[in-house]
Amino acid sequence: MAFEAVKTAFFHSPAYAVVGASKDQTKYGTKVLQWYKTREMPVTPVHPKESELEGIATVKSIEELPSPSTTSISIITPSKITIGLLQKAKELDVPALWIQPGASDSACIQFIKENDMVDKVIYGGSCVLTEGDNFRK
Repeated sequence: MAFEAVKTAFFHSPAYAVVGASKDQTKYGTKVLQWYKTREMPVTPVHPKESELEGIATVKSIEELPSPSTTSISIITPSKITIGLLQKAKELDVPALWIQPGASDSACIQFIKENDMVDKVIYGGSCVLTEGDNFRK
C-alpha cells in the first residue's frame, strides 16, 4: 500500500506527538522527535517516566495530549505496546497515526483492518524520516 492520502492527511493536523522517543539520541524514536523539532512543528513527546525529551515537555500517555482528536501521532514502540496505542487512539478519535518500521506486527495490522482504521494509519515500512518532507503542507 502506498498510503499517499493518509500521509497527506497526517500532515494536515495542527499538532503532532511521538510515542517511543527517549533520552538515547541514537534511537529512532528520538530521531523522529528531532525531525519534528528541526522543522519547528508543534510536537509533544509521550513518555511514561521522563518529564522532558529534547528540551520539550512530555505527557505520560496519549490521553494527556491537549487535543488527541487533532493530533497526528508517530509510533516507534514494540508491537505489544503499539497495539494498545492503536486501541486508545481509536477511542480518542486520533486523526492519523504513522507506525514507523519495526513498530507493528500482524496483530497490529489485523486490528487496523478490523477496526476500519486503514484510512488513518500508515504502516508496513514507510518512515517519516525519509518520506515526511514529501507530504508536509
